[in-house]
Amino acid sequence: MPIPLFNSIASWLIKKRYHQIELFLKYPGEVQQEVLHQLLDIAKDTELGKKYDFESILNYETFADRLPVVDYEEVEPLIERTRRGEQNIFWPTAIKWFAKSSGTTNAKSKFIPVSTEALEDCHYKSGKDLLCLYLNNNENSQLFTGKSLRLGGSKELYEDNGTFFGDLSAILIDNMPLWAELSSTPSNRISLMSEWETKMGAIVKESIQENVTSLAGVPSWMLVLLNNVLEETGKEHLFEVWENLEVYFHGGVSFNPYREQYRKLLPRKSFQYYEIYNASEGFFAIQDRNDADDLLLMLDYGIFYEFVPMDLYNADEQRAIPLWEVETGKNYAIIITTNAGLWRYKIGDTVRFTSIKPYRIKITGRTKHHINVFGEELIIENAEEALKNICLKTGAEIKDYTVAPVFMSGKEKGAHEWIIEFRKAPDEIEYFTEFLDNALKSLNSDYEAKRYNNMTLKMPKVHVARENLFYDWLKSKDKLGGQHKIPRLSNEREYVEELLEMNK
Repeated sequence: MPIPLFNSIASWLIKKRYHQIELFLKYPGEVQQEVLHQLLDIAKDTELGKKYDFESILNYETFADRLPVVDYEEVEPLIERTRRGEQNIFWPTAIKWFAKSSGTTNAKSKFIPVSTEALEDCHYKSGKDLLCLYLNNNENSQLFTGKSLRLGGSKELYEDNGTFFGDLSAILIDNMPLWAELSSTPSNRISLMSEWETKMGAIVKESIQENVTSLAGVPSWMLVLLNNVLEETGKEHLFEVWENLEVYFHGGVSFNPYREQYRKLLPRKSFQYYEIYNASEGFFAIQDRNDADDLLLMLDYGIFYEFVPMDLYNADEQRAIPLWEVETGKNYAIIITTNAGLWRYKIGDTVRFTSIKPYRIKITGRTKHHINVFGEELIIENAEEALKNICLKTGAEIKDYTVAPVFMSGKEKGAHEWIIEFRKAPDEIEYFTEFLDNALKSLNSDYEAKRYNNMTLKMPKVHVARENLFYDWLKSKDKLGGQHKIPRLSNEREYVEELLEMNK
């Protein structure tokens, strides 16, 4: 079949899905309630279903009263039993795969169950929806005339008692439909290489031979790959390597610190950036408009959503609310119930709704990754926005960063200590620090109050990291690759102390 004809047919088939998306746009509450009742019905004969008598749960209120909100430590015993071969504990179909995840910082591995239903009705469905929404907004797209350059953090899968575990991207690649494999680069053989630096070189050599029309991966690691491509080819920008490149699908970390660097690598105004929100536990939201800075919450992936206002999170009066009770502008922790058997599970992410008709969100950070030692409530969204604004003012470019508190000692006031690795350093770090402080004050009134007259917090302390400090730190922990992230904000000093020691 000629490539242009294949492009037209593939685009038409994918865009047909948009009519189903319109259904949950129009009836979000009804669709979510239907998802909940389907999950309860499917799992009613599991061990958990019998314990909580799923069959008698007829509405959301009963569901919320009967089942507790849980974190990983509370469900780990059930997951470990499943990994040892027991089934029908929390989900009726056999769980063969577990996505091994340590989150951003936790040294202890989590094994997130991945069911066949989660693969088909969530992860792969979302991949098609991502294309559907993009094509619906860009009717002249020639996406399918070439390949997608995907950069996952995948290593090989490991077998244990008849079940398999590894990075989510390895599980997805291992089960990938043929159409997706044929339309992607690098090959599965290269994608599943375990040694990250060897794999990076192999990806460069294979991908520069292809007609790449889209990119997909975490911004920090994709930037490393793309700079290696330019170094290998000797080209000035990426359109000299792939002239038909039209879109970058990104997620995993905030794009703000990297935006200007990408614009230099991809100097074409028509080039599109589309953000996604996925995790080992599921795929949650997709940017549904060109040039938008928020994401459409996808409501028919077999995931039922609840939200806890962050001002009540882990408080005695904590109460989760369903989607139809959320308000715009508030910061919420996400609670999910999924078609892989996670029931009222704290995923650890926080979001803010920008719209409720339809339900669109912005990712604001992690429940554990904020700084609130002095009542300043600094969240990742504040930090990312401040750094973006400062880089525009100073011309600096940031590669990676982390922040931790300096605790009060005697009469000594507290502070925030930053370690920033620059791709292009500012001329004066003192001015950069002052800009940073002022930007945070303008974005966060609690921070501003604590900084007033140095009442509680002193001026931030900024260290310039040596080249590749964060890369070397991740390498020392065997955490190189697309799904591993730098801990941005922490209430403790463990990571900062390790990095400072390596920065000497």
